[in-house]
Amino acid sequence: MTLSPAEPISASQPVFTTERLTVRAWTVEDAPTLLDVYGRWEVARWLGATPRALESLDEARQLARGWAERSHPDDTYGIWSIVLTDSSTPVGTVLLVPIPGAVGGEVEVGWHLHPDHWGHGYATEAARAAIARGLAAGLEEVLAVVSPDNAASLAVCRRLGLHPRGRSDAYYGRSLEVFATRPHVGGR
Repeated sequence: MTLSPAEPISASQPVFTTERLTVRAWTVEDAPTLLDVYGRWEVARWLGATPRALESLDEARQLARGWAERSHPDDTYGIWSIVLTDSSTPVGTVLLVPIPGAVGGEVEVGWHLHPDHWGHGYATEAARAAIARGLAAGLEEVLAVVSPDNAASLAVCRRLGLHPRGRSDAYYGRSLEVFATRPHVGGR
């Protein structure tokens, strides 16, 4: 399925759920939330080869469309909204995607949350479920690549039980700490 820029993306069924969270596709209707999350330097500074905060609602809409295209109809990979089940409040993103430009086809799990929702365990809970989804789909390994200065994400990797591999310059054109699921353990 390909979505044209003018085609609206409506709310979708959950991709997966956890005890407290519903993970679903981002939608164009979520653009204000995307702008609120990714328009903040404290979130954006950790992302990609050249970090940049979103600057407009139009950029956020475009991002929602792109992520929806990338996530549908794939049964394994996606960039999804983390929603608090009790309140239907989107709090951030969890992703399970092939790492762009990776030579070996490595797959990464990642998480980006609004600062108001840091420290509640949502990143760990969503990432654990995303890893389980990938392993159940047949992935042999899932990586997390994290800035060495991002203490909060390094702590999430430890809570997930990911095995540290050390620093690498192989991803996103930056020196990043690499973590992996342990073979036959599923990252827990």
